[in-house]
This record gives sequence, C-alpha cells and structure tokens, in this order.
Amino acid sequence: MTAHGFTLFDTAIGRCGLAWGGRGVAFVQLPEARDSETRARVLQRLPGALEAPPPPDVQRALDGIVALLRGEASDLSVIALDMERVPPFHRRVYEVARTIPPGATLTYGDIAGRLGAPGSARAVGQALGRNPFPIVVPCHRVLAAGGKVGGFSGSGGVTTKLRLLAIEGAQASGAPEDEGGGALGFDPAVAVEHVRASDPALARLIDAVGPFRMRLDRTSSLFVALAEAIVYQQLTGKAAATIFARVRSLFSRAHEGPTPEQILRASDEKLRAAGLSRAKLLALRDLARRAADGELPTLAEARGMEDEALVERLTQVRGIGRWTVEMLLMFRLGRPDVLPVDDYGIRKGFAIAFEQGDLPARKELEQRGARWRPYRTVASWYLWRAVEQARSG
Repeated sequence: MTAHGFTLFDTAIGRCGLAWGGRGVAFVQLPEARDSETRARVLQRLPGALEAPPPPDVQRALDGIVALLRGEASDLSVIALDMERVPPFHRRVYEVARTIPPGATLTYGDIAGRLGAPGSARAVGQALGRNPFPIVVPCHRVLAAGGKVGGFSGSGGVTTKLRLLAIEGAQASGAPEDEGGGALGFDPAVAVEHVRASDPALARLIDAVGPFRMRLDRTSSLFVALAEAIVYQQLTGKAAATIFARVRSLFSRAHEGPTPEQILRASDEKLRAAGLSRAKLLALRDLARRAADGELPTLAEARGMEDEALVERLTQVRGIGRWTVEMLLMFRLGRPDVLPVDDYGIRKGFAIAFEQGDLPARKELEQRGARWRPYRTVASWYLWRAVEQARSG
C-alpha cells in the first residue's frame, strides 16, 4: 500500500488540505469550518496518512493552487495526480476537465461530447461529483445545460463554486467592466507612512498589526456589487453567501451574477424561495428597475465620480444607506479617504487603539480622523484589525 502524507495550507478561500503519495497529489480537501474538520476529511479519504512537510514537487503544487485562488495566472494542469483509486471513466472525465482554462467553462454535455459519449452527461456529472482533486481537476468550471451553475460536491457547495468562478473570471478578463478594476486608487506604502507619521497611536497599531493587506473584491458590474450588498445586510457572512448563491443559481451564467432584467422578470415566489426577506426583495427590485432605466452608473462611471456624489446617487436606491456605499467605495473602488464613522467595528477599534473605555462619539472620531486625511481608508482598515486582534488575543 502506498504511504501518504498530507498538509494543511492557507489560501484566499480558507485553509485547504492536500495529500500526496508516490505518484503525485492524491487528494485535495476544500476548507471546512475548522482545521480539525479539514484534517478529519483527509484522514477519512486516506486513513493512516501522516501530516508532514510537503516534498518539493508537492510544495510547487501548493504554491500553484494558492496563486490561482489569489486571482493570479497559474497552470495546474502540470501537477501530477495519483489516480490509482480512480475508475477509468472518471479519469477520462478529469483529463478533459483539466483542459478547461481559468475563466472558461464547459457543460456536462460538452465533456460527454468530447469523450465521444454524447449521451453520458449524467455520468459525467456523477464523476465530477466524486472528484478527489478539486481545484486541480477544476470541476467548478463545469456547468449544467443552459449555463446554469449545476451542483458542486465540494465544501460550501454552490456558494464555493460561484466564488471560484468569480475569482477565475476576474483573473481571466482583468478588470471586469472598467480598466481600473482590482487596483487600489493609491500607493499603500505612501498611505501607511502618512498615517503612521500623523498619529502616534495609529503608528503603534500599525506596528502591532503589520503590513497593510487590504484587497479589493472584484465584481462584474456595479449592479451585482450592490445586489450582493443588499443580500448581505444584517446577516452573517456564511448565511448571506448561501442566499446570494441561491439567487444567482436561479439564472444562466450564474457565476457572473444576475442582471437587472433577470431580477425584474423573476417572480416574487422564486426570489423569496431563495431566502430573500420581503424587504430585501423590494430593495433588489428597486435597484434592478433603476439600473434598467439607466439611473445606476456603470463601474467605469462610478470610478470617475467623487465619493459624496456617489453616496448621494446610490442612497436613492431603496435599502442602500451611506454605510453600504462607503463599503463599496473602499472594497470595490479602492478609494483612499473613506472613514465609516458609524461603523461599530471602527468605533470599537478606535477605543482599543486609544485605550478608551467607551466608544467614541461621531464628532470625536471625525476630528481625530482629520489627521489621517487623505488616507483614512488605511486608518479604517487598521482599526478593524485592532478589533480582530483583541478577539484573538
């Protein structure tokens, strides 16, 4: 029997597991809620596998997976796989799936056709549902007929599948809608040094937290970004991601997100069944109507607008408040000078950084924040990290 080793490693979607044997990578496990659960899944698949540092060829495979999930170009088709336990038909399916480049998709029927077995789409789906090498064998790039998202047996289900497709779609096409997509609108090194020099308390916090690692969330359109923001309001991230994945799965090209026309054509019953509350349903419909009528700017247009002008324009949409637009400015558009003074995490982080017992009043936060201009986004990011450190410490 082949001896197997395994390791856990950090990626942009969470901590994954990977096992290897003498022939190559033997198993890939997507993140579970806790490391212990990820580890248990690996051992369930390969009892007796030993946790160990990966050999050089496996480390290269890990590095490739990490790079791909970070949105970088990375060719995983060169990774050797140990298919000793994989049935012959499944091997053929996996070989075809590995030819699908990031940013592209095929359907189950497409793969069946390439295998010379056009009636075997269901069997193809079953083979991909048992894929022991997710990411490396990119079953997430295989959709159902008509561009519907189809199933996904990996951890997180369809939510994870859509997230993977979004990461790769952004990488394949660069900026989704405008030329500046994905790039911060300022030099992080200059911004951090400005904030450090402007405030001794923030300088201490920066030293404690470490490098500025804020990343932008890519999106195919401003409409999709705002639709997602509406769904996420007042929910935990996991619950909101599940509901938004269900909404997206109602329509073709689900990984690109719904269009205004699709939302307007969908029945209330269909959208409510995906998990939307009545209030969020009404907000989504108002957003879709305004977008369809041309009242919503494109991403490119939004990038050219002043912060306050964008706040004023977008808060006319039902369910969109100032805080939602501030998050858009920071994490979608990469604006340098945003300070969400009403955000609890910002206020809590301020109290921690400045060693105050009580949360600061809005006026106090605004006055102190004037020192951090024109890089209050950087200060905000570090204040959020102060709360995280306090929780983990």
